[in-house]
Amino acid sequence: MITRRPLPTVGVMDTEEAATAAETPPAADGSRWFHGCWIAAIALLALFALAAHAVTEFEKSLDGDGQMEQPGRSGSAYQPLGPGATARYEDGLRVTVSRPEAHDDGTYSLTVTYENGTDEDLALDGDSYSPPLDVRAGEASDEDHAGYDVEWLNHARSTAALAQPLPEDDERTVPLRLKPSRKGIPVTVEVSTPTPGSRDTAHFQLTLG
Repeated sequence: MITRRPLPTVGVMDTEEAATAAETPPAADGSRWFHGCWIAAIALLALFALAAHAVTEFEKSLDGDGQMEQPGRSGSAYQPLGPGATARYEDGLRVTVSRPEAHDDGTYSLTVTYENGTDEDLALDGDSYSPPLDVRAGEASDEDHAGYDVEWLNHARSTAALAQPLPEDDERTVPLRLKPSRKGIPVTVEVSTPTPGSRDTAHFQLTLG
């Protein structure tokens, strides 16, 4: 009588184990997938940042480089800046009007400082139709005042300080010497630095005395 022995199952088990191993990725593959997701997320965030920067620059190009951009008061005639404040323009120009200093003879001195943070030399002198620097009695939003006045004693010296272009990454301080008709009057300093296109006029309002 011939007895049949059962066929060995080693080959079947090896095939099943191989299939299971093929369906289950090694730990190293899972780590690569995780790192790949992080890289993709970082790249996506970088793209969003670049897009946001491009939108900001596009908005600036629509406004023009001569627009002011500072927190708080805008520097307009209806929201003038105070003494010691700085008007900040989008192209990098900074203009600061100091606090007035009183003198025994009833006059006051202050300065207007220009900082050229643009990428080129900047003309400061303007023209006869649009003076680059003006001083007048009264509040910034009120051009008609009554009962008081202010005299700009060193107008010629201040104008001469604006005659030459301001080099890139340089600054210039223009002195002002003022004499009000009486103490305690409001005075407005207007800065209208020219630029290709247009530039906002910066208004500074201060009190003499």
